[in-house]
Amino acid sequence: MANHKATKKHARQALKRRDSNKYYGKTTRNAIKDLRAGDAKEAKDKLPSVESMIDKLAKKGVIHRKKAANLKSKLARKINTDLAAAQ
Repeated sequence: MANHKATKKHARQALKRRDSNKYYGKTTRNAIKDLRAGDAKEAKDKLPSVESMIDKLAKKGVIHRKKAANLKSKLARKINTDLAAAQ
């Protein structure tokens, strides 16, 4: 355990950050799962908000920026193929 005052504070902050990152990461994963499972037309409407969530995670450093780009690309590609198949 930390012995210095500043190190104890850093440990407390790390716990708060971990909980926050866990919450937002899980929320985003659930949104992605719902987007993939839902109807293509509904998914097209929800895509901008989910992409925004992914971008925020990348900006905060919760996920890597290239992983965020890959996720957004895969989601857009899936929605576009689903829309094309529906027509």
